[in-house]
Amino acid sequence: MTTGHSINISTLVKKLTPRAIIGPANGEISALHYNSRQVVPGSTFFALRGVAADGHRFIDDALQRGAKAIVYETERPLPPQVTGILVDDARQALALASACYYDDPTKDMLVIGITGTNGKTTVSYLLETLLSSAGRRPAVIGTVNYRFEGQLLASTHTTPESLDLQELAARFHRAGADTLILEVSSHALEQRRVDGIAFDLGIFTNLTPEHLDYHGDLETYFQAKCRLFTGLGSRGPRQAIIDIDDSYGQRLAKQCQGLWSCGLSQEADVHPTVSDISLEGIKASIASPAGDFELCSALRGEFNLSNLLCASAAGLALGLAPAKVAEGLAEATAVPGRLEPVENALGALILVDYAHTADALDKALAAVTDLKPDRIITLFGCGGDRDRSKRPVMGEVAARHSALVVVTSDNPRTEDPGAIIDDIRLGLERVFKGQWSQQQAAEKGCGGYVVIVDRRAAIDFAVSQLGKGDLLLVAGKGHEDYQLIGNQRLHFDDREELRRALQEREGCHGA
Repeated sequence: MTTGHSINISTLVKKLTPRAIIGPANGEISALHYNSRQVVPGSTFFALRGVAADGHRFIDDALQRGAKAIVYETERPLPPQVTGILVDDARQALALASACYYDDPTKDMLVIGITGTNGKTTVSYLLETLLSSAGRRPAVIGTVNYRFEGQLLASTHTTPESLDLQELAARFHRAGADTLILEVSSHALEQRRVDGIAFDLGIFTNLTPEHLDYHGDLETYFQAKCRLFTGLGSRGPRQAIIDIDDSYGQRLAKQCQGLWSCGLSQEADVHPTVSDISLEGIKASIASPAGDFELCSALRGEFNLSNLLCASAAGLALGLAPAKVAEGLAEATAVPGRLEPVENALGALILVDYAHTADALDKALAAVTDLKPDRIITLFGCGGDRDRSKRPVMGEVAARHSALVVVTSDNPRTEDPGAIIDDIRLGLERVFKGQWSQQQAAEKGCGGYVVIVDRRAAIDFAVSQLGKGDLLLVAGKGHEDYQLIGNQRLHFDDREELRRALQEREGCHGA
């Protein structure tokens, strides 16, 4: 995957400032790898320490496959013909070496990094549309996919490992991309996947509890996010877009250069003076240091107004005229899996959303509540092998906003789905008094919850309960087209399942 040209060991060493070089200090390297199974003769293997495994355990495998150099943090004996490069941080070394190997493809691109718990994907889509309308050619690397014009690649991580990231950037740059829009996850920042990239613009959307199973606590999670703005090398982004409605955004804003604040607050540089949010979308009058403008969008919900403000501030910071910002954002359509509608003949509104945190679910449900449906049915679950503390909170949020909650599996992974649901139940029963059977739910219709572990069956039941004027929110998986059960990755797409359930219901009624 990462072959095609060679680079001298001495060239890499200059980028890495290692503690020691053991063995030959010169020689051509044919490829870089961090997976020993992909090592080919003449390549360099980076021994990364991970959560599940330590790459140092696979050095012998890399040597047997012909590795010519090993980058490691703990010195060990190597064959005399193999170069050992001893570093303090092998992940940072991989990031810097990858940029060097691919001739630093981002140096000639406008690079925008977006971080925050929620909103990254929507802001990336908004900016892609806005910058395209302004004549730029943006590539996007993010949660839904990796894409540039006609090229569309499946996303394996929100932010790929640094070696894969630099290869993607090089590929898109060769194809003509002059802009790179990156969703930057906290894992990527903590694991130094974007080290060595000079960001021109950094965007912070918000911060709420998430990934605490990895980071440990909210402050550590916040500090990881801060690295995009303060800790990636000699300088942070030249300009920063910070949503100051968020208390962590207010803290971060004090550390940033070239600040453009945004938010619903009148204290923000870019803020709405008047707004109208309805089923048809968002209309708002926006005030900014660059001039006022009218914003119209097909997106729904107050949280999407916040996303639009981030994208507006970014466009203005990049020198676009207010009228051009308004024109470009008006062209943006629905983002996959973000309050994405599913057409139906029931007279109901069915929406699929990626909300998988308590804050995101609360905002999605607040947005649909503002649409004033006759009844809200919420279907959701929580991921397994992840932070358990958010489960009861999400249960309470769903119950507080909904007439009926259908609790099901999300991506249980290796955890017992029933145990996950038991955690959710703790929050549900702060609002609802006891679990209903499906028959009770069908008869009463309002004020309770049902448990259907199988997600396909849960969707079938939720669709069966829909009437004219109802709203069904299917939350948690959004754009995902798979379900992780045990160690299997099975095809599953909420949107496909909803269409199937609707067809079956319509077929039964028509028989």
